Amino acid sequence: MKSLRAPADEAEARAIQDELRTRVVLDEPGPPPGTGLVTGVDVAYDDERDIVAAAAVVLDAATLTVVEEATAVGRVAFPYVPGLLAFRELPTVLAALESLTADPGLVVCDGYGQAHPRRFGLASHLGVVTGLATIGVAKNPFTFTYEQPGPRRGAASPLLDEAGEEVGRALRTQEGVKPVFVSVGHRVSLDNACAHTLRLAPGFRLPESTRAADALCRRALRDALGADFGTTT
Repeated sequence: MKSLRAPADEAEARAIQDELRTRVVLDEPGPPPGTGLVTGVDVAYDDERDIVAAAAVVLDAATLTVVEEATAVGRVAFPYVPGLLAFRELPTVLAALESLTADPGLVVCDGYGQAHPRRFGLASHLGVVTGLATIGVAKNPFTFTYEQPGPRRGAASPLLDEAGEEVGRALRTQEGVKPVFVSVGHRVSLDNACAHTLRLAPGFRLPESTRAADALCRRALRDALGADFGTTT
């Protein structure tokens, strides 16, 4: 996998986004839902110590059983700036992914891909620097608007920018539960991204890949703090 170039400041970070955004592939369907492997990635922070823990959990896409998991812990090397979170998270996420022995398959990020003000959220950034197929499944719509999808599981509505362009979808994964917000990262179609999300969320609002990665990165952070973490990735 490629290493992530660290920007010196916000201006350079945006320039890097502008450069890498041209490499996003939006005309591939991606792997069929329910086949191969799916990997969830997520991060947890300790802001007082500037520590970030990342987790990558590989699931069998057909059975949703865990195949492999890996973690990495590092120092936060970029300040919090809305729209530039990938520069805080990706170095440690990449370290976790590189620890895996299995091919990650489709990677599901707890965040955004095309549903990003600069059309280059975490899922797209990760996809471009690794070449992996990626999607973003977020808990809120960021700066975009949508109409509530129907109440049944599988109902969806467009997630729209100010010009009315569809940048993702609000997807109801469970009846009577708030939707999640699905967007393409890299090398996957939006229809397929939504189909994957539904397959990965048979019983809860969030995909099992995200739920597993969230629990693991929180545990890794607690372990790192308990061990008086003092190294960097």
